[in-house]
Amino acid sequence: MAEPDYQRQDLRQRDIVNHAILVQESSNTMSAIEYLKSQDIHPDVIERVLLEPQRRRGALHH
Repeated sequence: MAEPDYQRQDLRQRDIVNHAILVQESSNTMSAIEYLKSQDIHPDVIERVLLEPQRRRGALHH
């Protein structure tokens, strides 16, 4: 049975957000913000994951 499309979208967004967190750690917050904007990530999500790390949904595994 195939998984619904929205689940793939969630995984894609997770991967984008995780990449942005790495960009923030290695470069700066503005670069991470611009990357997330270019990927059409909602501004509320951008704010939560980059400016309020304690509110992230899951831990990033390095």
